[in-house]
Amino acid sequence: MRAFAWFLLLIAFSLACMAVFSYPAWLLLHPHFSFPFHRIGERIGMLGFLVGFLLIARRLRLADRASLGFGAPRRIYLREFSLALALGALTMAAVVISMSALGLLDWQHAATLRAGALAGLITKRLLSGIAVGLIEETALRGAMFTGIQRESGTLLAVVLTSLVFSATHFLGVFHIPPAAVTPWSGAALLAGSLRAFDHPLAIADAFLCLTAVGVILAMVRSITGNTAASMGLHAGWVWVMLVVHGLAQPNRAAALHFLLSRHDGFTGWLVLAWTVPLGFGLWWFYSRRGAIYRCGAA
Repeated sequence: MRAFAWFLLLIAFSLACMAVFSYPAWLLLHPHFSFPFHRIGERIGMLGFLVGFLLIARRLRLADRASLGFGAPRRIYLREFSLALALGALTMAAVVISMSALGLLDWQHAATLRAGALAGLITKRLLSGIAVGLIEETALRGAMFTGIQRESGTLLAVVLTSLVFSATHFLGVFHIPPAAVTPWSGAALLAGSLRAFDHPLAIADAFLCLTAVGVILAMVRSITGNTAASMGLHAGWVWVMLVVHGLAQPNRAAALHFLLSRHDGFTGWLVLAWTVPLGFGLWWFYSRRGAIYRCGAA
């Protein structure tokens, strides 16, 4: 559990950096740029995480390509990433279709977009999905998974990385107007970012859903031995979700609106229900694909 403790410390360190250094950075940047205070705080936290991640990866001998999840040859890695990206987009599209069939999404805004704007939205969201998949999979299903697996076995690596994956999605954006910024705003930003945890029952559906998604991604990573497939699936799912967020709104007047969480209007009981058949399907697919590789047929 030493590796897991180090990564929890890393998350705490990045949040502490946000609380401590956001205001000094604001004083330096605000006279010259119009960056919002919360945006500066987010970047400070990310920088703290990056620096700490590099140090921890070296300390725990997790800085090599295999430990970070990139152990497969480049050609195979890119092929598996592309396949998983398509699978992720298709499976999430099926989830969206079920949402629409139940009347849970309002698509009125989509009708106002022209073809060029729609193409631009889809392209930008694809790049965002790939970026999210790359960052989160490298940190969670790459270094953290490898470190925990070496010390405590695959089961704990799957469970613990999935819980952390879910929890980090509830670090919300807390806005502080420029006129209200004080030397204590870093602490206020930290408290505001964690406010979702003040009411755990209100986020229970989304938390369980994201944990289940994390289990699927960790399972695929364990079967394949690298992050190509988990990164592709992750990117594909995020891609479709972001496109839907740009085109539709949750229909809170629908009789079954409780199936979508209030946290993000997407994850929730319906997506959680989808993770069961999806998890079995991906387990079968990648277990069979792994057998093909072992037989040298890839």
